[in-house]
Amino acid sequence: MAAIAIPRRSVLAGLLAALAMFGPFCIDAIFPAFPAIAAQFRAGAPAMQQTISVYLLVYALMSLVLGALSDAWGRRAVTLGCVSVFLMASVGCAMAQSMPVLLMFRGLQGACAGVGLIVGRAIVRDCFEGAEAQKLMAHISMIFGVAPALAPVVGAWLVMLGGWHALFWVLSAFAALLLLLCLGMLPETHPRASRIALSPRGLLSTYREILTDSQFIPLALTLTFSVGGLLLYVTNAPAFVLRILQLDTHHFPWLFVPAISGLVLGSTLAARLAGRVNARVLLGAGYAIMLGAALLGVLVAWQMVPARVPWAVLPLALGGVGINLIAPTINLLVLDRFPRHRGAASSVQAFVTLAFYALLAGVIGPWLGDNALHFALAALGLYACGFAAWRWYRTVAKRAPPAGSIERELLDDTD
Repeated sequence: MAAIAIPRRSVLAGLLAALAMFGPFCIDAIFPAFPAIAAQFRAGAPAMQQTISVYLLVYALMSLVLGALSDAWGRRAVTLGCVSVFLMASVGCAMAQSMPVLLMFRGLQGACAGVGLIVGRAIVRDCFEGAEAQKLMAHISMIFGVAPALAPVVGAWLVMLGGWHALFWVLSAFAALLLLLCLGMLPETHPRASRIALSPRGLLSTYREILTDSQFIPLALTLTFSVGGLLLYVTNAPAFVLRILQLDTHHFPWLFVPAISGLVLGSTLAARLAGRVNARVLLGAGYAIMLGAALLGVLVAWQMVPARVPWAVLPLALGGVGINLIAPTINLLVLDRFPRHRGAASSVQAFVTLAFYALLAGVIGPWLGDNALHFALAALGLYACGFAAWRWYRTVAKRAPPAGSIERELLDDTD
């Protein structure tokens, strides 16, 4: 580790946060462009939904291999390659003259959009341990949560100023800037001596090792269900804002600003408290806030019909605080389980998470309909499932020696 030339933590945090941003941002940023794209290409609602489903499908599938590629070829090489492909795909979307061409380039965007989150997590753990890793992971968790919440607001602004093409031209410019920054500042944190040869048999063996690990599934589900309690609203923003809150397209900030504020506050607290407050206490506080927020959401939805702002969105802000109090620690626990396969572990975790978020957007959200109480109860259920998965992890982990200082804190029941 001493041989790695690591830039200042603040510089690396900013770069990794920017890399983590563009993947989730692209999922929702296209929502405000739906009417314009549909009008130009004479596309119906099912065809427009494919701009999301194709992106998510390829995103999820490629998330299975991006981390393993970085374990074999190095973090820097894989990151630079993916950002370059994302740049070309964004230009292709901006210049698309038909719906099939747009969908093809959206799939290409999805193929490399996960590199920032997946490889970025591995880079953090390559360079830092303990509280330092928690602090840096907190910043990345914040951006990952903020990006999909902020995306429709920024997308609407860009579409209003320059049409739907402007959205993809701005994404192209952002990718170009990110590529230059990576070329100049991103270190190679995975030296050749630590790399693992890539082969289909070896990859399958690694995935089997990860998926059969007694602690991986509980940890992956802990984070997936917990973040899902908030992303349930984000992935179904049109239904919640337009039909449940009965607002217009200019009022999406009523949903996204509280969500963003909560995530930012949670991340800030996690970064400041790392190393000062016992990790078990931090996780407990996070779940107390999430479950309290969800119960408040149920009470508000039950008593206030129709749902009204600001009361209907206050629980989202509180939930965001709790989510980002726990996310950095859970991510580090996953990576610490597989020190030789951090990229692959990050990949599998991302796949589990993305597959569930696609379910939230395509099945669970529409099934809940236009009922605020249904959404609130579903959020409570998701947070409760996250807490149950966390308790499951603690039960399993206590049967084995702790893997590091963070795990020792989490499993120590004495104050």
